[in-house]
Amino acid sequence: MRRRTLLGAGAGLVAAPAVLRAQGTGGRLEVAGVYSLSGTFANVGDLLNKGTQMAFEHYGSATGLRINYTLLDDQGDPGRAVRRVQEAMGQGIRHIVGCTNSAIALAVAKEVHARGGIYIHMAGADEATGSDCNRASFRWPGASFTAINATLRPFIERNPNTKRWYTITGQYVFGESLLTNLKSVLQEAGHRHLGNSYHSLSEREYSGYITAAIAAQPDVLAICNFGNQTVDVLRQAVSFGMKRNVKIVVPWSTGLDQFQAWGADICEGVYFGVNYWHGVDSPGNRVVSQVVRQKTNGPTNYLQACGWAVAQMLVEGLNKAGTAEIPAVIRALEGLSYEGPTGTETIRAEDHQVIKDYYLMLGKARSAMRDPADFADVLAATKAFQPPERTGCRMA
Repeated sequence: MRRRTLLGAGAGLVAAPAVLRAQGTGGRLEVAGVYSLSGTFANVGDLLNKGTQMAFEHYGSATGLRINYTLLDDQGDPGRAVRRVQEAMGQGIRHIVGCTNSAIALAVAKEVHARGGIYIHMAGADEATGSDCNRASFRWPGASFTAINATLRPFIERNPNTKRWYTITGQYVFGESLLTNLKSVLQEAGHRHLGNSYHSLSEREYSGYITAAIAAQPDVLAICNFGNQTVDVLRQAVSFGMKRNVKIVVPWSTGLDQFQAWGADICEGVYFGVNYWHGVDSPGNRVVSQVVRQKTNGPTNYLQACGWAVAQMLVEGLNKAGTAEIPAVIRALEGLSYEGPTGTETIRAEDHQVIKDYYLMLGKARSAMRDPADFADVLAATKAFQPPERTGCRMA
């Protein structure tokens, strides 16, 4: 475990003693973050963790206790994540945040719940606030249902003649969830799903899948994965010339950091779904943006904001509860509204899903960019969530 101590609002991160103290002892609150700082999605985990660190450093304390933050590197392995959480909780930590992918979050959620903790994460799979929900777990970003519905429905309205779809999908929990929801929307809209190509979690070369997509002659290519794999698939699809006669939709992108990796020439004309955009003017986002700019001298990207958001949720719940006791914090979070990175955000009590905007964006031409971070325009901001009675959530 990597260990950091926060000495107050705005204080720097300094090394802490190796032995973890019991929760709340000596005026300190022990919190752990579960992120992948090695493995396939280490770049994602690194930025998420930095966002969490910046938030805890900004707040410094909660319910009168100084925040002690411990980083657990799961190396992209759900089994390792569970073991790291078991070790941390065995040493007194009960407040856990973060994840780098849905498989890790679903495994950790069960462990934290079984051991009497609280877990606030950013998994995208529907199961997290659906069939696998539990009283201990809370999710900040929209689910894959949200991503697909807030992206495809306004896209279809704007492009009524694009009726033939092909998908390239990551063959893991999150990719499957995106694909399932996409098929449902296409069926309802009367559109055709011509075919799908799966790729593995470790895949890096996608030319065969892109060739299959081109051969199907779709109107739309939808890319249903995340992280570096999204970057690679879109880059290779554009290099094969797919933008010339096919519209490309990325229902789940991480926004700015990926746009910067692609550059304006790849982003131009591509439709993206994003959970966060730095250009949104809201009280909560102004706070995040100011802190991140002070730390990085640049605008906030989604991963930083997402890492921040799960930390903020914990702090908001602790402060409302007035105690670090887990049952009280859970009750305080249920139904809580606060000013978050996307504006006013509300935690739905029935399934612990944060109700917030999800954005459909369209990449713009390099010549239209007003500044180096102005890669896309927001076309729609939608709160697209299943009614709680349809999520499959039965709180344990």
